[in-house]
Amino acid sequence: MNFIPTSIEAVIFDWAGTTVDFGSLAPICAFQRLFKANGVDITTAEAREPMGTEKREHITRLTQMPRIASVWQEKYGKAVSESDIDRLYEEFVPYQIEAIQERAHLIPDAKTVIQSLQEKGVKIGANTGYNREMLAALLPVAADYGYRPDSSVCSEDTPVGRPAPAMSLLNAVQLGVSHIAHCVKVDDTTMGVEEGVNAGMWSVGVAISGNETGLDLDEWQSLPEAQQQAYRENATAKLNNAGAHYVIDSIADLPAVLVTIEERLAKGERP
Repeated sequence: MNFIPTSIEAVIFDWAGTTVDFGSLAPICAFQRLFKANGVDITTAEAREPMGTEKREHITRLTQMPRIASVWQEKYGKAVSESDIDRLYEEFVPYQIEAIQERAHLIPDAKTVIQSLQEKGVKIGANTGYNREMLAALLPVAADYGYRPDSSVCSEDTPVGRPAPAMSLLNAVQLGVSHIAHCVKVDDTTMGVEEGVNAGMWSVGVAISGNETGLDLDEWQSLPEAQQQAYRENATAKLNNAGAHYVIDSIADLPAVLVTIEERLAKGERP
């Protein structure tokens, strides 16, 4: 890595689809296993739609989708209740922990990029829609692969989740940054991009390794170039519409964007 940050104080990363779990498949596997166990099959597209939200809220939004709500009504003879949501969330946690541990491999070049930043004095934050129990299952596995963020915030740590800025701002407080405008948020979901924008940070969307493409590495690499480009354009459009300042394929492309942000900061520009 040949970039030398001079102004960027911190980079705050999402987890699944951004630094680990190429394709952001762990949450999808968990949601589909949960609803199947309750007699209501959901599609991958349905499971992905609320991605980036806190996981209980994610379940709530799934149950409010007209097709899923209709199937639930037909099976149980009543609409989903708050007690149903509570039960589903309780059942979801072990499914999610299992899937997190299955999918905790670092995305290619993540370790190199992050270690290079840390060596140059850039602080590394991480935040997630996972709760503390889920994050506790992920942190030691990621550490075994060489990734140890300086600050780790989860959905339970703040009063509100994404797209509100609370988690990124708490990361910034924990990291002791002096200027929010010198922080960069990197996320593969539209809500995570909005979180960065709402926090007053540079917000970088991740198009290929995460939620908006939703393929594991082998699936992605097996696609013809034209099909890869179609996925790229679709994901990039969604992330741009969410307010991303920049969109990259994966964390491997982040260094070049950080150089550009450094140049803009040096000119007095702000997010």
